[in-house]
Amino acid sequence: MSETKSADAQPKIDPEKTHLVAQHKLSRPLTACFWEPQNRFILVGLQDNGIVRFDLESQEAVAMKGPHDSWVRAIGTSPDGQITYSAGYDGRLIWWPTDAATPEPIHVVDAHQGWIRALAVSPDGRRVATCGNDRQVRLWDTETAEQVSEWAGHQSHVYNVVFSSAGDRLFSCDHKGFVKIWQLESVESAAGQAGKEKGDANEDQATAEEKPVDLVRVENLHKYDTTFRADIGGARCMTLSQDGSRLAIGGITNVTNAFAGVGDALVAVVDIVSGEMVIEYAPKKKVRGTAWGVAHHPEGFWIGLAGGGGGGWFYFWRGEKSEEFFKLKLKNDGRGMSLSPDASQVAVAHADQFLRLYALYADS
Repeated sequence: MSETKSADAQPKIDPEKTHLVAQHKLSRPLTACFWEPQNRFILVGLQDNGIVRFDLESQEAVAMKGPHDSWVRAIGTSPDGQITYSAGYDGRLIWWPTDAATPEPIHVVDAHQGWIRALAVSPDGRRVATCGNDRQVRLWDTETAEQVSEWAGHQSHVYNVVFSSAGDRLFSCDHKGFVKIWQLESVESAAGQAGKEKGDANEDQATAEEKPVDLVRVENLHKYDTTFRADIGGARCMTLSQDGSRLAIGGITNVTNAFAGVGDALVAVVDIVSGEMVIEYAPKKKVRGTAWGVAHHPEGFWIGLAGGGGGGWFYFWRGEKSEEFFKLKLKNDGRGMSLSPDASQVAVAHADQFLRLYALYADS
């Protein structure tokens, strides 16, 4: 069982003391995970094309079997944790009642043509954003499951989306490392006006076309492999700093074989005001793999998850020093990670069927 501490007994965070506190074997290799905000559950994607709700107290794994017919890599919840959103390579976006005894889909939307790479829920819980291989970014009303906006601007597959801290902007990154900013206030205002002009009773259902602002291109997170004639890159993970001023984008660099995904893990940090690169974090000793997860801890350090040919690793970076101040070898490849609501632990979805929880404090 997890050692997550109560709010009145928080452990002293010490990333250099990070250790494994719990592991739970599930029925299939894991593809992703998301720690529910109320600290009741961890939602986990499996290779059986479904997701599992893992109860942190009872340690019961409840299958949320639905109409996904591909791997689920994108998982999130409403801010209160009551609704879970899942999206997969089948292009479907699904709403679930998180704590139902037997969860059944509330809404099922064919949201994209081809893979949905990522989803993000707005801070106020009113919108969920999706992106995918059809090069589109789409915004959905979480109450009605209706599309609010459809944005075209990327020239390649869109790999990740993240809302700004205030919820008034959306950041997206594509396969070739281009990062764009979408202004939500102007988009939704335009959508409402378009609805009025069309006599649509539901203003939010109108689609608005808005040109994004180009923030930056992270060139080291993309390469064209001339041998296999293939592009490889994209934001395999993306998050904002605690103060919302910096955007971290993780992926793969120094690619030598695009077909096999052979390269090194990298996390780039960008200032969202200036669009300037702040730092590129990489392991001191190169590790073959991809950065599959990144988080910014309230105490000011970054956590990166690497998985691939070099195995699974945690890396911890701080400030503007490109090399880690601590690293931890994991038991198996990590495919996704999620920081606990109290920021004392990290959940990792592993390829060997295990959900593992790691504490960011000393073993008592």
